Amino acid sequence: MVIELFTSQGCSSCPPADELVKHLAERQDVLPLAFHVDYWDYIGWADIFADPAYTDRQRGYAHVGGRNMIYTPQMIIMGREDVVGADVMEVSEALSAYLGQKPKVQLTTGRSEEQLTVSAPALPDGMSGQFRVQLVRYKPLERVEIKRGELAGNTVDYANIVESLEVLADWTGAEPLEVTASFAGELPAAVLVQEWPFGPIFAAARVE
Repeated sequence: MVIELFTSQGCSSCPPADELVKHLAERQDVLPLAFHVDYWDYIGWADIFADPAYTDRQRGYAHVGGRNMIYTPQMIIMGREDVVGADVMEVSEALSAYLGQKPKVQLTTGRSEEQLTVSAPALPDGMSGQFRVQLVRYKPLERVEIKRGELAGNTVDYANIVESLEVLADWTGAEPLEVTASFAGELPAAVLVQEWPFGPIFAAARVE
Protein backbone atom coordinates (compact mmCIF):
# COMPACT_ATOMS: atom_id res chain seq x y z
CA MET A 1 0.00 0.00 0.00
CA VAL A 2 1.54 3.28 -1.17
CA ILE A 3 1.15 6.56 0.73
CA GLU A 4 2.62 9.71 -0.79
CA LEU A 5 3.26 12.58 1.62
CA PHE A 6 3.77 16.05 0.17
CA THR A 7 5.74 17.93 2.80
CA SER A 8 8.22 20.76 3.31
CA GLN A 9 10.86 21.82 5.79
CA GLY A 10 9.36 25.30 5.51
CA CYS A 11 5.92 24.20 6.72
CA SER A 12 5.18 24.50 10.44
CA SER A 13 2.23 22.09 10.15
CA CYS A 14 4.31 19.29 8.63
CA PRO A 15 6.37 17.74 11.48
CA PRO A 16 3.48 15.58 12.80
CA ALA A 17 3.00 14.16 9.30
CA ASP A 18 6.75 13.61 8.92
CA GLU A 19 6.74 11.74 12.23
CA LEU A 20 3.80 9.63 11.07
CA VAL A 21 5.71 8.65 7.93
CA LYS A 22 8.65 7.66 10.12
CA HIS A 23 6.40 5.24 12.03
CA LEU A 24 4.67 3.92 8.91
CA ALA A 25 8.06 3.22 7.33
CA GLU A 26 8.62 0.52 9.95
CA ARG A 27 5.72 -1.51 8.56
CA GLN A 28 6.02 -4.06 5.76
CA ASP A 29 2.46 -3.65 4.50
CA VAL A 30 2.78 0.10 3.89
CA LEU A 31 5.20 2.01 1.67
CA PRO A 32 5.20 5.70 2.65
CA LEU A 33 7.08 8.05 0.32
CA ALA A 34 7.92 11.63 1.29
CA PHE A 35 7.88 14.04 -1.65
CA HIS A 36 9.37 17.38 -0.55
CA VAL A 37 7.91 20.34 -2.43
CA ASP A 38 9.53 23.70 -3.10
CA TYR A 39 6.72 26.26 -2.84
CA TRP A 40 7.46 27.16 0.79
CA ASP A 41 11.14 27.85 0.14
CA TYR A 42 10.49 31.58 -0.21
CA ILE A 43 9.70 31.89 3.51
CA GLY A 44 13.39 31.73 4.34
CA TRP A 45 14.49 28.09 4.37
CA ALA A 46 15.07 26.16 1.14
CA ASP A 47 14.09 22.53 1.74
CA ILE A 48 17.23 20.51 1.00
CA PHE A 49 15.17 17.59 -0.37
CA ALA A 50 12.71 19.63 -2.46
CA ASP A 51 12.32 19.17 -6.20
CA PRO A 52 10.01 21.17 -8.49
CA ALA A 53 9.06 17.87 -10.12
CA TYR A 54 7.44 16.77 -6.86
CA THR A 55 5.43 19.99 -6.73
CA ASP A 56 4.32 19.23 -10.30
CA ARG A 57 3.29 15.74 -9.20
CA GLN A 58 1.14 17.18 -6.42
CA ARG A 59 -0.41 19.65 -8.86
CA GLY A 60 -1.16 16.77 -11.21
CA TYR A 61 -3.11 14.96 -8.50
CA ALA A 62 -4.99 18.17 -7.69
CA HIS A 63 -5.93 18.74 -11.34
CA VAL A 64 -7.19 15.20 -11.85
CA GLY A 65 -9.07 15.34 -8.54
CA GLY A 66 -10.76 18.64 -9.39
CA ARG A 67 -9.01 20.52 -6.58
CA ASN A 68 -7.99 24.14 -7.11
CA MET A 69 -5.23 24.27 -4.52
CA ILE A 70 -2.34 22.26 -3.15
CA TYR A 71 -1.21 22.21 0.46
CA THR A 72 1.12 20.61 2.94
CA PRO A 73 1.03 18.22 4.62
CA GLN A 74 -1.06 16.24 2.15
CA MET A 75 -1.19 12.48 1.78
CA ILE A 76 -2.40 10.69 -1.33
CA ILE A 77 -3.40 7.09 -0.61
CA MET A 78 -2.78 4.67 -3.50
CA GLY A 79 -3.08 7.53 -5.98
CA ARG A 80 -6.76 7.90 -5.09
CA GLU A 81 -7.66 9.43 -1.75
CA ASP A 82 -6.61 12.86 -0.48
CA VAL A 83 -6.19 13.19 3.30
CA VAL A 84 -4.56 15.70 5.63
CA GLY A 85 -1.18 14.18 6.42
CA ALA A 86 -1.13 15.31 10.05
CA ASP A 87 -4.60 13.92 10.84
CA VAL A 88 -3.75 10.55 12.39
CA MET A 89 -7.38 9.45 12.62
CA GLU A 90 -8.13 10.25 8.99
CA VAL A 91 -4.96 8.51 7.84
CA SER A 92 -5.77 5.45 9.98
CA GLU A 93 -9.26 5.22 8.50
CA ALA A 94 -7.83 5.42 4.99
CA LEU A 95 -5.30 2.71 5.82
CA SER A 96 -8.05 0.43 7.09
CA ALA A 97 -10.07 0.97 3.92
CA TYR A 98 -7.24 0.00 1.57
CA LEU A 99 -5.26 -2.61 3.47
CA GLY A 100 -6.17 -6.12 2.45
CA GLN A 101 -7.17 -5.20 -1.07
CA LYS A 102 -5.42 -7.39 -3.61
CA PRO A 103 -3.34 -5.60 -6.25
CA LYS A 104 -4.82 -5.64 -9.74
CA VAL A 105 -1.36 -6.22 -11.22
CA GLN A 106 0.97 -9.04 -10.14
CA LEU A 107 4.26 -7.18 -10.26
CA THR A 108 7.66 -8.90 -10.08
CA THR A 109 11.01 -7.16 -9.70
CA GLY A 110 14.54 -8.52 -9.84
CA ARG A 111 17.98 -7.04 -9.36
CA SER A 112 21.36 -8.30 -10.52
CA GLU A 113 24.50 -6.20 -10.21
CA GLU A 114 23.50 -2.83 -11.73
CA GLN A 115 20.40 -3.94 -13.61
CA LEU A 116 16.73 -3.97 -12.67
CA THR A 117 14.05 -6.12 -14.28
CA VAL A 118 10.32 -5.54 -13.91
CA SER A 119 7.66 -7.89 -15.21
CA ALA A 120 3.92 -8.43 -15.02
CA PRO A 121 1.43 -10.58 -16.94
CA ALA A 122 -1.01 -9.05 -19.39
CA LEU A 123 -4.16 -7.77 -17.73
CA PRO A 124 -7.49 -9.57 -18.12
CA ASP A 125 -9.85 -8.42 -20.86
CA GLY A 126 -11.50 -5.13 -20.01
CA MET A 127 -8.74 -3.96 -17.66
CA SER A 128 -6.31 -2.54 -20.19
CA GLY A 129 -5.74 1.21 -20.21
CA GLN A 130 -2.92 3.71 -19.89
CA PHE A 131 -0.45 2.88 -17.13
CA ARG A 132 2.89 4.38 -16.14
CA VAL A 133 5.62 2.21 -14.63
CA GLN A 134 7.78 4.31 -12.30
CA LEU A 135 10.93 3.69 -10.30
CA VAL A 136 11.28 5.63 -7.07
CA ARG A 137 14.53 5.78 -5.09
CA TYR A 138 14.37 6.98 -1.50
CA LYS A 139 16.58 7.70 1.48
CA PRO A 140 15.44 5.75 4.58
CA LEU A 141 16.20 8.40 7.22
CA GLU A 142 17.96 11.72 7.66
CA ARG A 143 18.02 14.22 10.51
CA VAL A 144 17.94 17.89 9.51
CA GLU A 145 18.65 20.95 11.63
CA ILE A 146 16.49 23.77 10.29
CA LYS A 147 17.99 27.21 10.84
CA ARG A 148 15.49 29.57 9.22
CA GLY A 149 11.84 29.82 8.26
CA GLU A 150 8.78 28.65 10.19
CA LEU A 151 10.66 25.73 11.74
CA ALA A 152 13.82 27.66 12.66
CA GLY A 153 15.58 26.05 15.60
CA ASN A 154 13.96 22.63 15.11
CA THR A 155 15.69 19.36 14.33
CA VAL A 156 13.45 16.97 12.39
CA ASP A 157 13.85 13.33 11.39
CA TYR A 158 12.66 12.64 7.84
CA ALA A 159 11.96 9.11 6.61
CA ASN A 160 11.62 7.58 3.14
CA ILE A 161 12.71 10.80 1.44
CA VAL A 162 12.20 10.53 -2.30
CA GLU A 163 15.51 11.14 -4.07
CA SER A 164 14.41 10.40 -7.63
CA LEU A 165 11.36 9.38 -9.63
CA GLU A 166 11.99 7.81 -13.03
CA VAL A 167 9.57 6.68 -15.71
CA LEU A 168 10.51 3.15 -16.77
CA ALA A 169 7.74 2.55 -19.30
CA ASP A 170 4.23 3.34 -20.41
CA TRP A 171 2.08 0.23 -20.65
CA THR A 172 -1.43 -0.58 -21.82
CA GLY A 173 -1.73 -3.93 -20.06
CA ALA A 174 -2.72 -5.66 -23.29
CA GLU A 175 0.65 -7.43 -23.48
CA PRO A 176 2.93 -8.72 -20.71
CA LEU A 177 5.20 -6.11 -19.17
CA GLU A 178 8.95 -6.68 -19.51
CA VAL A 179 11.26 -3.79 -18.58
CA THR A 180 15.00 -3.67 -18.01
CA ALA A 181 16.70 -0.59 -16.58
CA SER A 182 20.03 0.42 -15.09
CA PHE A 183 20.10 0.31 -11.31
CA ALA A 184 23.14 1.60 -9.45
CA GLY A 185 23.78 2.59 -5.87
CA GLU A 186 22.49 1.35 -2.55
CA LEU A 187 19.40 3.52 -2.03
CA PRO A 188 16.20 1.53 -1.45
CA ALA A 189 13.74 1.53 -4.32
CA ALA A 190 10.23 0.60 -5.31
CA VAL A 191 8.34 0.21 -8.57
CA LEU A 192 4.86 1.71 -8.97
CA VAL A 193 2.32 0.88 -11.67
CA GLN A 194 -0.13 3.76 -11.89
CA GLU A 195 -3.06 4.58 -14.12
CA TRP A 196 -1.98 7.65 -16.02
CA PRO A 197 -2.25 10.57 -15.72
CA PHE A 198 -2.23 10.67 -11.89
CA GLY A 199 -4.76 7.90 -11.38
CA PRO A 200 -4.91 4.95 -8.98
CA ILE A 201 -1.76 3.00 -8.18
CA PHE A 202 -2.61 -0.53 -9.26
CA ALA A 203 0.49 -2.23 -7.88
CA ALA A 204 3.76 -1.56 -6.11
CA ALA A 205 6.77 -3.67 -5.23
CA ARG A 206 9.90 -2.97 -3.26
CA VAL A 207 13.15 -3.74 -5.07
CA GLU A 208 15.00 -6.25 -2.91
